[in-house]
Amino acid sequence: MPLEKFIPDEAATLALGGVFARVCAPGTVLYLVGDLGAGKTTLVRGFLRGLGYGGPVKSPTYTLVEPYEIGGQRLYHFDLYRLADPDELEFIGLRDCADAEALLLIEWPSRGGGRLPPADLTLTLQHAPPGRQLRISADSARGATLLARLEAEGFSPGAG
Repeated sequence: MPLEKFIPDEAATLALGGVFARVCAPGTVLYLVGDLGAGKTTLVRGFLRGLGYGGPVKSPTYTLVEPYEIGGQRLYHFDLYRLADPDELEFIGLRDCADAEALLLIEWPSRGGGRLPPADLTLTLQHAPPGRQLRISADSARGATLLARLEAEGFSPGAG
């Protein structure tokens, strides 16, 4: 069963990213879905801060991917909004990034045309003034385990 949570502001979005950083293991693939300005990159920024990254976190809207190395953990933040053709994923090195040890956070996965590794969790953010509504769905056995960990962190089905 999907989990839902209302996120009132940017600070809560950053904190929530930290929660995801605590529960996600190497090899996890997260799809981030939502309209422009829904808070996907802010959630990633919180995730990176939760892993201990203190540097600048920029949106990879134009570069398509931003790599990070944090305490021996590799993380790749993809933003496929400007992807012209799913075949470009080969040129930006998706295959090299997607391994059992790297964390992948992928914005706009629908633009990947079926060439992306399957998601463990899909995080869907929607505008819900004054904040955002987050829906988290498990897409794999690993994702189901992650949902259970999220529930242990205070999420509950249908909570808003």
